[in-house]
Amino acid sequence: MAVRGALLLLLLLLLAICGCCCGLSSASSSSSSAFPHHLVQLSSRRSTCKPVPSSMSLCHGVGYNEMRLPNLLGHDTMKEALQQAASWVPLLTKQCHRETKKFLCSLFAPVCISQMEEPIFPCRSLCEAVRDSCVPVMAAFGFPWPEMLNCSRFPRGSELCIPPVGPEDQEQLLQEDAVCTACLDSGPSEKDFLEKVCNQDFALKMTVKSLSGVGGDLKVIPELRGRTLYKQDGWSEDERKKPVLWLADGEACSCEELAGGPGATVLAMGHRLGNRLILSWVRRWKHGEKELKKFSRAVRKLQC
Repeated sequence: MAVRGALLLLLLLLLAICGCCCGLSSASSSSSSAFPHHLVQLSSRRSTCKPVPSSMSLCHGVGYNEMRLPNLLGHDTMKEALQQAASWVPLLTKQCHRETKKFLCSLFAPVCISQMEEPIFPCRSLCEAVRDSCVPVMAAFGFPWPEMLNCSRFPRGSELCIPPVGPEDQEQLLQEDAVCTACLDSGPSEKDFLEKVCNQDFALKMTVKSLSGVGGDLKVIPELRGRTLYKQDGWSEDERKKPVLWLADGEACSCEELAGGPGATVLAMGHRLGNRLILSWVRRWKHGEKELKKFSRAVRKLQC
């Protein structure tokens, strides 16, 4: 019992320091008894701790460094986890709930502590809070809440699980949300671009022609002259000729990368959500034309 208590204390300290998965509901019994068999024993392969890859855009800045693999959705390989997680990035950019990232990453990239064999699931209350806020957004684009995220599958909170944040954590979240998710700096932009481009629906270099707010989102129109399309999966002919990009909730958050307004040259990537091209990553290009040509060659050599 003392050993279990020490492990729980270690986990609580880790998550408190990270500041993303803010706290856990304490457990008086094993969490595994609260879940259907297929949610716990998702693979016959023993789970291991793996570094959360920088190319997993969904969980960038999640607050911890290692994840369990297989994850809690049954993805056995990192490649599969990356591919499946990428499809949820557009929902994250809509910011339908403050803890969407925490909830999704607790399943796609669950926190891993080598001393603990049991997986840590999100609490049912966290799932319900995210679901209730995000279902209307998903429904507007024709997507239902998937059965694999059925909140009744998760513990009520009497077992060890990740709950919603308490009131004392709201101020910190508000400060973090001041910067648009797509504009969070994660190191050298060229390296970050090359690591993430394969998991995006589109990628380009562009000069910003105009910026305007529409219904809380930021509408970004690129100049056609000097634009370089590196990836454009599923773009229509009209989108190639007259692309319109969107920064979700861009009027409610700041983006230094677009602060230069018209004339700013940026690298950008994103996903399609319904009939919109949603930006998930934007960085200002800060080098010269020679470096840009070298970078473009490197992008085109990638084999996704």
